[in-house]
Parts: sequence; structure tokens; C-alpha cells
Amino acid sequence: MPNIKSAIKRVKTIETRSKENASIKTAYKTAVKNFRAAVEANEKDKAVELFKIATKAVDKAADKGVIKDNTASRKKSSLAKELNTIK
Repeated sequence: MPNIKSAIKRVKTIETRSKENASIKTAYKTAVKNFRAAVEANEKDKAVELFKIATKAVDKAADKGVIKDNTASRKKSSLAKELNTIK
């Protein structure tokens, strides 16, 4: 445990940010998982709605710095490809 006051504060802020980042990451992973489940079930209308939600969650994670911008672009591209596979 740090002895210096500023280091103690940094530990607290890191814990807070880690919790926020974890919730954002969980939200985007859940959104992607729900979208993929709709794609597997061939539910086009539901998949289109969930695609919008998933891309929004991925963008939010990228904006917050939880994932990198290129990772977000790659993820959204792969989701769009999956959406286009539904007949």
C-alpha cells in the first residue's frame, strides 16, 4: 500500500475507473452476444435492431478507451458481415 497521499488517491481512482471500464466492457460483450444469438436463429428483424445496439455499445467502449479504435472498427465490420449472411 502506498504511503504518499497522491499515490493513495491514484489507487482509489484506478479502482473506480476499473469498475467503470468493466461495466462498459461487459455491456458491449453482452450486446454482441445477443446480436450473434439472433443471427444464429435467423431472426432478421431482431438482428437488425440488435446490430444497432451492438455497434453503439462498441463505439461507446472505443470512446471511453476500453477498447482501441481499430478493434472497434474490426468488430463492427465483422458484425456487419454476419448481419449480411442472414437470408
